Amino acid sequence: MATGHGGKRNGSGRKPSTAAQKTRAIADTEAAAGRITPLEVMLLAMRTHHEAGRTDKAAAIAKDAAPYMHARLSAIEHSGKVGVALEVAEVIVDAPVPADPPADHPSASGPK
Repeated sequence: MATGHGGKRNGSGRKPSTAAQKTRAIADTEAAAGRITPLEVMLLAMRTHHEAGRTDKAAAIAKDAAPYMHARLSAIEHSGKVGVALEVAEVIVDAPVPADPPADHPSASGPK
């Protein structure tokens, strides 16, 4: 803009990981005080429903708790041609096998 307002400005905005640091500090304080965490509540409710045979409710809670327990898998991109089989390559590395262990190796002196 002609007046110089708007757009990106160096140094503006929230600094990276600011929220994550505050959240981690709160979680650490709660854990140190021996208080139950929201994730623990979710897991307890999930187990209770599962043990009572209410798998639909247990599954719903498990779905909500999963992101806190398991990292998401990264998306992958297939760069080959559509309809063409993937090539599988096997790499074999030949490494020399020593005839005798070094003199300072525990097995060099033989069985004890």
